[in-house]
Amino acid sequence: MTNLEADRRRPAIDGWKPMGRVEFRAYVGLLVLAGVYRSRGEACESLWDAESGRSVFRAAMPLKTFRAYSSALRFDDRQARRARRGEGGRGHDKLAPIRAVWDEWCARLPAMYRPGPEVTVDERLVPFRGRCPFRQYMPSKPARYGIKLWVACDARSSYAWKMQVYTGKPDKRGPPEKHLAARVVVDLTEGLPPGRNVTCDNFFTSRELADRLFCERGHTVLGTLRSNRPEIPRELHCVKGRAVGSVESYSLAPRHEGRGGGGGGRRGPDMIILSYVAKKNKNVLLLTTAPRYHRRSGPEPRPSRRSGNSKSNSKSKSNSNGGSSGGGKPPLVLHYNRTKGGIDNLDKVVSTYSCRRKTCRWPVALFHNMVDVAAYNAFVLWREIHPDWMAGKLNKRRLFLERLGKALARPMIEDRALARGGGGGGRGGRVAARGTTAAATTTTATEADDADATPRDSSPVKRRRCRVCPRSKDVKTKILCRECRAHVCINCAVTYCPNCAASKTPPPSPPS
Repeated sequence: MTNLEADRRRPAIDGWKPMGRVEFRAYVGLLVLAGVYRSRGEACESLWDAESGRSVFRAAMPLKTFRAYSSALRFDDRQARRARRGEGGRGHDKLAPIRAVWDEWCARLPAMYRPGPEVTVDERLVPFRGRCPFRQYMPSKPARYGIKLWVACDARSSYAWKMQVYTGKPDKRGPPEKHLAARVVVDLTEGLPPGRNVTCDNFFTSRELADRLFCERGHTVLGTLRSNRPEIPRELHCVKGRAVGSVESYSLAPRHEGRGGGGGGRRGPDMIILSYVAKKNKNVLLLTTAPRYHRRSGPEPRPSRRSGNSKSNSKSKSNSNGGSSGGGKPPLVLHYNRTKGGIDNLDKVVSTYSCRRKTCRWPVALFHNMVDVAAYNAFVLWREIHPDWMAGKLNKRRLFLERLGKALARPMIEDRALARGGGGGGRGGRVAARGTTAAATTTTATEADDADATPRDSSPVKRRRCRVCPRSKDVKTKILCRECRAHVCINCAVTYCPNCAASKTPPPSPPS
């Protein structure tokens, strides 16, 4: 589709070359490397610069080609998009520009990894401030504006197991979707082996969700509850006069599914609602169906240790259903704190080495996020297969991403090196490595001359002001003249072809 878009452009895109598998992998590899080098906001000219840039970018493809691929990058046929928006019975498909690629990518995520016993479901926000029909405003997120994603991931490794894009209401004039939160969690847990515990926040947690997950999927639920949920008893709403750290819990009788539902008359799960006073006159409500907290079936609580030996002067109560022990937080609260941060950790690690570039098209912004998530998932898989890889190092993920980016770009680099005739140093007097030793820093001779040259000094070359440029420009460089050892920038250096460099002696550098 990218090639089709480029063929339709009139006038033609400057620097365009047809994109194949090798070119596409090199393009993605350069995006990954830009994220590894923390160059997300850096201009492309700086990345491809001969002095301050990285040699791998120049070796993989020219700057014009990279910009041409970024400009023509497409994921569907734009002329046939209108007809595809109504396919599949979805009504108006707002995700049509990237629907095929997104669905194919999401289908591969669960095939590579089996989550552990703890799974986290939460929302993510892909930063984007341009025009998008389903852009969301979330003031609690750092970016605030962007594309909302529903994600299910492993609570321990933060592997993104399944994802969905929230595109808003199918019809702007129609009513909002009912039971959206329960539907999202049920969809994200489809295909998950039974027996998992799903942790979610108060947007998703409800008695209806707990019943559906237990009867349809065989999973338990742990999450916070909003105070306006109808299943919360009145006794747990009252927090006035309760001591800080006190706990009260209540058991809900199981319901039998089957009347108008899909449970076939199956008995619902036992539920525990816990009220924990974290601050004065402020409590936290949690709901769980995990069997480990169902040691008592009745709602009768017993006094907490925090309240002392008095039973009549305190309302703080706890029991074995996740109650506090020894004056600390209840085990149920500690369990929630351990498993709630799977998606938040995924956001943190993805944003650390993100390949996100500035763009005005939301499909490209979503594609950049797909590359970031796929790269992190690949690192999780590699770490699971090779647990002893680089043991003791703290920068494992950075080294893995750097090797991944270079491995994706290596076929393109090798093809360009063969096209140039052996992969030497390029055109004229271009040098592969600059600024490392005195023998490797020259601008007036070719690589053949560099191979025959004898290093005069093995000490590292320091950056100094160019001897030719005016002092007002303050141009710093590490390039040294071959004869007089003066610092000369790339713009002031004289380039010779191999024949002229062998027959002529370069003129000495002008005095400062």
